[in-house]
Amino acid sequence: MAIIFPHDVVRIDVEYITEQASSEFAAMAGTKLLLTGAGGFLGYYCIWAIAYWNEHHPKQKISLTALSRFREGIPTWLAHLVKTDDIRVVSSDVTRDPLLADGPYDYIIHAASFASPMVYRQYPIETMTANVLGLYRILDQLVKTKSSRTKLKKLLYFSSSEIYGDPPAERIPTSEDYRGNVSCTGPRACYDESKRFCETLCVNFVRIHGIPIVTVRPFNNYGPGMKITDGRVIADFARNILSGEDIVMHSTGAPSRTFCYVADAMIGYIKALVNGTSGEAYNIGIELPEVSVADLASRIAILAKEHFGYGGRVQQSKSEDKDYLTDNPQRRRPSIQKAKQELGYDPKISLEEGLTRTLQWYQATGRKK
Repeated sequence: MAIIFPHDVVRIDVEYITEQASSEFAAMAGTKLLLTGAGGFLGYYCIWAIAYWNEHHPKQKISLTALSRFREGIPTWLAHLVKTDDIRVVSSDVTRDPLLADGPYDYIIHAASFASPMVYRQYPIETMTANVLGLYRILDQLVKTKSSRTKLKKLLYFSSSEIYGDPPAERIPTSEDYRGNVSCTGPRACYDESKRFCETLCVNFVRIHGIPIVTVRPFNNYGPGMKITDGRVIADFARNILSGEDIVMHSTGAPSRTFCYVADAMIGYIKALVNGTSGEAYNIGIELPEVSVADLASRIAILAKEHFGYGGRVQQSKSEDKDYLTDNPQRRRPSIQKAKQELGYDPKISLEEGLTRTLQWYQATGRKK
């Protein structure tokens, strides 16, 4: 069955992902892959890319089990892909349900987590439980099940750039050896500290049990697959634009970030899964441009005007969430030299191009879930 893309942007991005990571996909030919968090933002392009690879390389197929809670039901786009014989969808909770029943697996991508600050600040205990217990249960089952442990080539763990907290100026761009400046009690700590603890779990299961684990630290990924109601800044701005409202900043606009388009990020993750060194962590993002939130708002407004006739302006308004800016890092910019040298990671999509594709996708799909 030929796969049908929901928009040309997705097709273009998926073709780009599979081309840039073709050797890595080829290395996974004939293997079984478990993806947790399949219903989330980063699961979106991972699944599309594997489906596209399988369609165009029928003798090098990757068998995918896509696992998620799917709290709002299996989305339409995924229900279409499940009709292929090499993608299996499992509705499951990583904190409670059996996780390796369909194994043993050659590769595991563990991406199950709350990632939106709006969500994890509202559900801190659930966030910590999902992060820590979900990962521990996978690692514990691998240790206890010899066939699963023996077959596993690599487990890719999704950590976060949040583990660095708010680095001082001399540690920007931030490399993987920076130990972080993180509050353990603030409103973001449930996410930040549980991700840090999970990295500790990973390195010790590598050392003590020999489980092959690679960690990636995403830096402000954005693009198709992210809910427009997610609460992160680009999704918020897109919602303002598509609703015909002014773009609203809930800060002075001074904090700065580098924003990495999801197609480039996904290439980095696939390369880390196949080529990464066990026990190591890799920043995945872009180094430049580093833009303030105010500059980002201005850029996306200009693009929206050029492509969609948007007539709104940028304004500032205090958030109703009293913790919205508490412990919010002032700057976030990675060094990706390690990923470049060891993985061959080389992101290419500009901020303007990525923002344009994102707005096109949101407008065409009206994606809310």
